[in-house]
Amino acid sequence: MASLSSGSARESKAGFWKKNTSVPGRPGWPVKKDDKGKSGKRDPFHDFENKTSDAWDDGDDDLIQMASLKMSLRDVQTSAKVVLDNHSKRANSQQQQHPVRGSSSANSVHTDESSSSAQQQSHPPTQPSPPHHHPSGPGLGVRLNSGGYQPPKMTSIRYVTNKTPDREAARMEKFKAVFTEPSLDLTELRKLCWSGIPKSVRPTAWKILSGYLPTAADRRQETLERKRKEYFSYIDQYYETRYQDQHEETFRQIHIDIPRMNPLIPIFQQLIVQEIFERILFIWAIRHPASGYVQGINDLVTPFFVVFLSEYIENDIEVENCDLGQLPQSTRNLIEADSFWCMSKLLDGIQDNYTFAQPGIQMKINALSELIKRIDAPLHAHLERHDVQFLQFSFRWMNNLLMREIPLRCTIRLWDTYQAELNGFADFHLYVCAAFLKRFSEDALRENDFQGILMLLQNLPTLHWRDKEISELLAEAFKLKYMFADAPRHLLHKS
Repeated sequence: MASLSSGSARESKAGFWKKNTSVPGRPGWPVKKDDKGKSGKRDPFHDFENKTSDAWDDGDDDLIQMASLKMSLRDVQTSAKVVLDNHSKRANSQQQQHPVRGSSSANSVHTDESSSSAQQQSHPPTQPSPPHHHPSGPGLGVRLNSGGYQPPKMTSIRYVTNKTPDREAARMEKFKAVFTEPSLDLTELRKLCWSGIPKSVRPTAWKILSGYLPTAADRRQETLERKRKEYFSYIDQYYETRYQDQHEETFRQIHIDIPRMNPLIPIFQQLIVQEIFERILFIWAIRHPASGYVQGINDLVTPFFVVFLSEYIENDIEVENCDLGQLPQSTRNLIEADSFWCMSKLLDGIQDNYTFAQPGIQMKINALSELIKRIDAPLHAHLERHDVQFLQFSFRWMNNLLMREIPLRCTIRLWDTYQAELNGFADFHLYVCAAFLKRFSEDALRENDFQGILMLLQNLPTLHWRDKEISELLAEAFKLKYMFADAPRHLLHKS
């Protein structure tokens, strides 16, 4: 088995790419200067894609680069004066053309790169919205508002005990009964898992529901041992090629993206964890050349890693900075291999989201627009009236399966149901996104300009969500699926 130590290897990577940190386009994708169809018209999806190297995570790059950027006071003052002068001119022009009672806020608008490029293309100044104060979402807003955020002090690992909370005892018995059947009934397991899985049995349930483990109880241990050995044979065979010309760009992009994942969850800033993710993503990328590595895939490892880690430790990963170096290497290897295989199974069902031009995402965004038009016509008309395209906010929802919109604990609960649904990640996710948008319909309708709407939809107030909110969201999504999944019209404009 290849050595998995860090040390000098990490330092060599930094030097290896120091000369070039720019990302011309999506890893492994041809860079096209002018992507036009046969008709000569621009494809808005490709246009959006070419102008945004990281549409779901703009802000992370800026913050990381600004931390080490040296700027003179004169440069800062000059730039600030230009921005303020331009803002004053626009505000005065707007007031002359459209007088408004009261005064508007002059706060700077922080949006993703996707929204700023869209504004530059086609949006003249509009009448500003009255300031609405939304609680911060889990994404860009929290990072910007966190100011002098410091990770909590390192804590010791608390290993799992077999004690079951009384409130879960009855459900646990049902799960154990299903697991111990010689040939597990998948339909029964899905019914149990749809409304949430107790933490202690979630790792086993996810492995079975994802197709990683067989339903036959007597074959599970043998399958685990074989697949874990197979994963590390890939590490031995391929991982040393990561600096070769054909794989250099792929690994460099992975190396850049990993530190930006979940920046406020301390364990993901630990070097030992980042290297686990690098190996998982690199091996997956070279075994799937049709898509290769695409930004956003890195997020999809996270729930599996956290769930399989919970099989061994009781620490609350969202808030505790527990030292995973205290875990035995053999245990970390098991978590790594299991995370790789389950992520691979997930991506097998949604790989058209990540192949060239991402046709799966294009279809889902169009389907979401059509569905919202059916279930919330006023909201759909409001977005159209202010030139807000679904692509500008829901690309990230589809690409990252809402992981950047809700806290990690909520993602794990959501994935309980996705795993329990047939094609949950591919099909049911559309109805969850529709229910998610509809939930904030009134907030969006109160915003009366492009910037205000997009700012809200890219930073929704979900920071304090728990299982209750996810359960409500899933209930609404199930209702939409029941009403519209077989309807002949709501998905007409898929492409």
